[in-house]
Amino acid sequence: MTTERSKLLFLIRFGILTLAAYLPASISAGAQSTPVSGTQRLMDREKEIAVALSSCPTSLAGRAAVYVLEKWGYVKVRNGENGFTAIVQHVTPDSQEPQCMDAESSRTFLPRIMKVAEMRAQGKSAEEIQAFLSDPINKATFQAPTHPGIIYMLSSQNLLPGGKGAIFPPHVMFYGTHLTNADLGIDNTDLDENGNPRGPGFVVGESSPYALIIVPVAAHTAGH
Repeated sequence: MTTERSKLLFLIRFGILTLAAYLPASISAGAQSTPVSGTQRLMDREKEIAVALSSCPTSLAGRAAVYVLEKWGYVKVRNGENGFTAIVQHVTPDSQEPQCMDAESSRTFLPRIMKVAEMRAQGKSAEEIQAFLSDPINKATFQAPTHPGIIYMLSSQNLLPGGKGAIFPPHVMFYGTHLTNADLGIDNTDLDENGNPRGPGFVVGESSPYALIIVPVAAHTAGH
């Protein structure tokens, strides 16, 4: 595997932090499972809308619902017409994860993202947030997807934690597949120097309804 390809897969794997706020800890393979607390710096609203929509394919961006983050949590600023939702998640206060969620992920994953943001805005600690999400009673209110679907992360503005402006590449995530790396013909024991399975993509959360196939894609320019 080339150094460039290895680096790309490493960054995509690190990008699984995007899901840290809503993936159960038991399937968060190699990823941080505890939401990070702290003061969230708010973006300019128009800029946030543009960044959120940059995660969508051009054909979806113009009709997707849009959420932005206010000091008390996320609010919807535009209704959707195609079932997709554009939002900039912040797994950590200094990270930025624009994503374009299909209807099923909007129904199942979005409420959890919004709850994490709400609790962070209330000053809850990372431990308090994780305890809430892990409580069986509360977990029952956040449903798993009932069929496979897709989350687009096509933006070139996916900022990694650390506050240094590091960017992870555009990619697409297929969820709810119950797949494993073996199903894709990927050997879990054949890892590159960064700990990623060797192949054009890989699976995290194997065998679960939240299983994610991570596939890197070329950069694009979304029409807004």
